[in-house]
Amino acid sequence: MVFEFIPKAIGFGYAIIVFFLLVYLWYSRRITRRGAVIFLIISTALGFLIFSPVAPWQFMNLVLRDTKGLGGPLQAAAFGLLFILGFTLLFGRIFCGHICPAGTLQELAYLVPAKKVGRRWKNTTMAVRLGAFVILIAAALAFSINLLKFIGLKDFFYLAVGSASFFIFLAIVVFSVFMYRPFCRFICPYGFLLSFVAGWSLFRFRRTDLCIHCGKCEKVCPTDESKEGDRKMECYMCGRCIEVCPVEGALKYERG
Repeated sequence: MVFEFIPKAIGFGYAIIVFFLLVYLWYSRRITRRGAVIFLIISTALGFLIFSPVAPWQFMNLVLRDTKGLGGPLQAAAFGLLFILGFTLLFGRIFCGHICPAGTLQELAYLVPAKKVGRRWKNTTMAVRLGAFVILIAAALAFSINLLKFIGLKDFFYLAVGSASFFIFLAIVVFSVFMYRPFCRFICPYGFLLSFVAGWSLFRFRRTDLCIHCGKCEKVCPTDESKEGDRKMECYMCGRCIEVCPVEGALKYERG
């Protein structure tokens, strides 16, 4: 279903525009979690239409120096990925949360009513993803192998149902109905980097002096990042915390 004649750069252009738009909407409190679903749908559709901006795939191809896989020059891909890193440092994981098709697809799947698991697995998921990052990079540098190919990241969006790896990623998507973003939290190499810079982000969801410590935000956070003192490394800015907050202005997306 992917249209190869459409430049992948369109996806990164979309990412830049939506990044700034969402920063403005969250900061001005003009958007809600339900309102953000439209961005999830558009971003996911772009994954199936042009396979962009699927940052983990682009990142691994950059490590491999595979210009064909990148769909453009190495310098352009490096600039785009560094841009996302820099703006995540400023504004949090908006890209992971609402723009990357691999993430938005799982976010939509998690909306399906079902018993949820893994909310308290933050330390475990981060440790596993560290190991996955080391393995993915080692395989790329030592053997020129992109292991994301065998996980089916590309085959799934290309609807290559004849490939076994298609069904591996399909299983991940099905599992994301029950657990929040398993690919993002266990495997994604680029998300591993973004999580570290997000821990120092200037803008993030913050409690104000109006907080009554009711704990509702902590109960709905799918990654256990709503507690006081959490660095928001695994905050995908889904907006569930703000949605359930009973006091207007007690929780805001603002600068520290």
